Amino acid sequence: MKTTLSIEGMTCEHCVKHVTEALQGVPGVKKAKVNLKVGKADIDHADGVNVDALKAAVLEAGYKVPA
Repeated sequence: MKTTLSIEGMTCEHCVKHVTEALQGVPGVKKAKVNLKVGKADIDHADGVNVDALKAAVLEAGYKVPA
């Protein structure tokens, strides 16, 4: 499956790396590609991955996922 999340609060490539690592740390995530310019993350993951778990990982990393 693929999920796209909007992410607020990223200002540099270090932020991108931090968000990427947080998303890839969620069990079942195969790949996360974070785009600083558009403020989005495209996540490839297994069917059983809950979108709330992805959002929680971003929030835990210190960034915001708008409603």
